[in-house]
Amino acid sequence: MAAAPTVRRRRLGIELRRLRERLGGTVEEIAARLDWSPSKLSRIENARIGVRVSDVRQLLELYRVGEGHKGEVLALAQAATEQGWWAEYRDVLSGEFGTYVALEDEARTALTFATYTVPGLLQNRAYAHRILDSGRVIAVSTPRAVERRLNLRMRRQEVLRGADALTLSAVVDESVLLRTIGGRDVMRSQMLDLVELAALPNVHVHVLPLEADREPIFAVNFTLLEFAPAYDVGFPDVVYLDTLSTMAVLQDDATTHMYRLSWEALRSASLSAEESMRRISQAAEEWGAGKG
Repeated sequence: MAAAPTVRRRRLGIELRRLRERLGGTVEEIAARLDWSPSKLSRIENARIGVRVSDVRQLLELYRVGEGHKGEVLALAQAATEQGWWAEYRDVLSGEFGTYVALEDEARTALTFATYTVPGLLQNRAYAHRILDSGRVIAVSTPRAVERRLNLRMRRQEVLRGADALTLSAVVDESVLLRTIGGRDVMRSQMLDLVELAALPNVHVHVLPLEADREPIFAVNFTLLEFAPAYDVGFPDVVYLDTLSTMAVLQDDATTHMYRLSWEALRSASLSAEESMRRISQAAEEWGAGKG
């Protein structure tokens, strides 16, 4: 697959479209004034192709953008030329998942709901390997491809550390703590690592008890990503859905709002952070003692 566009490139396309629409020009009209093909401008606005800084400068001059904002957009255009780290894994990235990894890398906040497994960003290597290797039951995948996907998953987890670390808030169904993946030793290790990760100031894990009296929301795994403004340009929320047969990245306001409400309802029915850590620690003890 081609490398997925970065959020910077997507931000740039969204902002260039906004500036064009503010001017009142159509894609065909603006392209004609610059002696471009309409498809070139359309692909730039939809982040389907990269764009030279000189081309962005032409657009900004045509759109009569003030010097202050022009500087911000040009800085964004320069940043958008940089390739993301995930490009080296393009051999094992599907289209939609590649898009999600690019988005996740630049998000400010992730709100996730996990129904069957520990969220990918919180999985340790042994647990993740068992999950990724199990995919070979239904799809042709070599041991090398599994190892590449495993390394990709471990690399993704770097977003949780550092100066601009992602804030991750996860609601985990209690069944995740009880479902055997990789055996008792793997489960115990994963539960202990989950407690350790939840001690990070930017990681919040809440267990949704099986007996919780909650709203009847029975959703598949989903993650809602939020983004901080950058280079004076905003970016809309994104929802990622991952099922057995479908991966989807959704960005319209109505859909993201629906998933936000769903996540908030699930979170309100969950245990507090302290209670959740006690429940996860208890699960680790049970796996270690052979009682799980």
